[in-house]
Amino acid sequence: MTKIIHEETIGKLKRKAIRAYTLENESGLRATFLNYGGILVELEVPDSIGMPDDVTLGLDAVEDYVENNQNYFGALVGRYANRIAHGKFKLGRKTITLPLNEEHGHLHGGPEGFSHKLFKGSVKEGKYGQVLLLEYTSPDGEMGYPGNLDLKVEISLTPENGLRYEFTATTDATTVVNLTMHPYFNLAGQESGSIRQHLVQIEADKFLPITDDTSTPTGAFESVNDGPFDFREAESLDHRLDSPNPQVEKCGGFDHTFVLRENRDFSDPVATVTEEASGRKMEVYTSEPGVQFYTANALDGSLAGKNGFFYPKHAGFCLETQHFPDSPNFEEFPSTVLKKGQTFTSFTEYRFSSI
Repeated sequence: MTKIIHEETIGKLKRKAIRAYTLENESGLRATFLNYGGILVELEVPDSIGMPDDVTLGLDAVEDYVENNQNYFGALVGRYANRIAHGKFKLGRKTITLPLNEEHGHLHGGPEGFSHKLFKGSVKEGKYGQVLLLEYTSPDGEMGYPGNLDLKVEISLTPENGLRYEFTATTDATTVVNLTMHPYFNLAGQESGSIRQHLVQIEADKFLPITDDTSTPTGAFESVNDGPFDFREAESLDHRLDSPNPQVEKCGGFDHTFVLRENRDFSDPVATVTEEASGRKMEVYTSEPGVQFYTANALDGSLAGKNGFFYPKHAGFCLETQHFPDSPNFEEFPSTVLKKGQTFTSFTEYRFSSI
């Protein structure tokens, strides 16, 4: 059962309050979110002997998230999570052009995507206690996307000791939607410095290889068999991160979409990560068709995070559940088109336990 959600004003953005909301349960799971960007700024999880530690990377002050969160620490991402090559795609007979925030691409909704927006935050009663509701209306034409989009995100703690996100979106005109959340996890603690000893299992038989120029999918569905992308059994990241595989070398680690099995039971986890020293275990459940596995390859030790700790390369990992990158440019990918009268829904839950 979620205890009463604590909320407080901790800053301002254009004279509007930036508020922090803290969710906590009786098992020691404690999560704090901002209404700015829907950012998860802290996630305390007990280890195998009950000692809590913050297991999500982030920044020290709310001003840092507003001014310098180019890594999308903890943020909600949209309208389109991941990349759209060259910021262009066709929607019906019309070519949609989006602003670029990478040399050859539009990433995570563009330079002013949802991670930079102030959501309306409120607390409501849910089935298992209080729920944080974040709402935002993205106006027609924002970051080049057609249609007014109404987004609701319900965030709760579940009886299974999970942190659950539930997305709902509607539009008044045909558009595209791909939503995710972007926490960086390190189950040994956010100041431990490395995820190399984490054991990772991903229930996927295929992944999407990416191009050299745009880092978007080539369109191929490649088997994970006999290579560094085969996480169907739990595997340590230590040697996988140094694989000579061209796709791993290209990224300096992993930054790829794993294709989740169709017709799977949503009550089964799509990924499991364990860290043996702390005894922490995290399972991921989702209704989405893919998960982007990212190993914080862009961190290089120059960025001071929480408590002034400088995050090195591979200091955390992300499991971003979503539709596929650049889907509007590939008919064979699951569609991300949302039409007037339709409702987009999805859920993702990060569930914690001890080994």
